[in-house]
Amino acid sequence: MGEGDTLLNALIGAVVTVVLSFTGLSPILGGAVAGYLQRASRRSGATVGALSSAIASVPFLIFAVLFVPVVFGGIGGGIPGGPELLVIVFTTFPVVLAWTIGLGALGGYLGTYLRE
Repeated sequence: MGEGDTLLNALIGAVVTVVLSFTGLSPILGGAVAGYLQRASRRSGATVGALSSAIASVPFLIFAVLFVPVVFGGIGGGIPGGPELLVIVFTTFPVVLAWTIGLGALGGYLGTYLRE
């Protein structure tokens, strides 16, 4: 099902990542599923694993954009340091995204390794 179809395999891996997000290993597991389904080289597996983690990060980004301002009182209102808190949250997201994509690439590599 999805052999070599990079986008489909990445989407399947992203769903696994989101569903297993309560674990600390969800990007690795989702990337491993995507890499396993890819049935290609380890490099291609790492690529599809990274792509699956990037896709899985979209719901978390939407959550951050919609709910962080509400939870912390909106921009400049509600709590002292509101804008500073938002700056911290939104400058931290790229670091977390890079970490997540790296774990997905590792999972994709491991998935193709297991497949071999």
